Amino acid sequence: MGKNIIAQKRGKGSPTYRAPSFRYIARARFAKPFSAPVSGKIMDIVHCAGHTTPLAFVRYDNGESTYLIAGEGFRVGDTIMAGTQEISVGNVVELSSVPEGTSVYNIESQPGDGGKFARAGGTFAKVTSKFPDRVMVMLPSKKERAFNPKCRACIGVAAGAGRPEKPFVKAGTKYHQMKARNRVYPIVSGQSMNAVDHPHGTSRSSKKGKPSIAKRHAPPGAKVGLIRPRRTGRRKGANISNL
Repeated sequence: MGKNIIAQKRGKGSPTYRAPSFRYIARARFAKPFSAPVSGKIMDIVHCAGHTTPLAFVRYDNGESTYLIAGEGFRVGDTIMAGTQEISVGNVVELSSVPEGTSVYNIESQPGDGGKFARAGGTFAKVTSKFPDRVMVMLPSKKERAFNPKCRACIGVAAGAGRPEKPFVKAGTKYHQMKARNRVYPIVSGQSMNAVDHPHGTSRSSKKGKPSIAKRHAPPGAKVGLIRPRRTGRRKGANISNL
């Protein structure tokens, strides 16, 4: 019997799992690279349901404007620079000009893409070492990654730190927070569902002995449950007395 599991319904884009992107303020990204340093003024700081950080609306002297991930210490009326080598909070600087040990956020993956890494509230990355062809950066996950020296980043720490520390208190608050970002909530086990909703679902009173590891060649609709073991049996050359 064919079933649509939650992962398939999400991929189809049904209204239940569709993010309310029409309520999002804007895409937070750097403006296109400038040929010369340009100063910009922070005109407003707004809340966006699609981001865990506030967004700063910046208008540059050359007439361009954009929304940026706000950093800690941003205030309306402050001036920030783009395309400069000056290391100051809020400035958009190429990684090749950032000293080692400096905290940065909203790092570009490729030069000119507007920023992809370290964008969540309260996060930051650190420049650990620099080479002629790459810049090594320690991401918030403590993993080091090599970036193109032409990639840009914002100096400082992303605003919105401490957000996860506030308790949800009510299940309804958690529901609205997850719905704003198109996340699945609540997460229900397959055995608790009906048989038409999941391969593991059933209305039988006894559910013991149900294998929860999908078959190796199961179709996409049935490949659910625990991840199957990569291999079975004893290891070749293993000492049986130590097993």
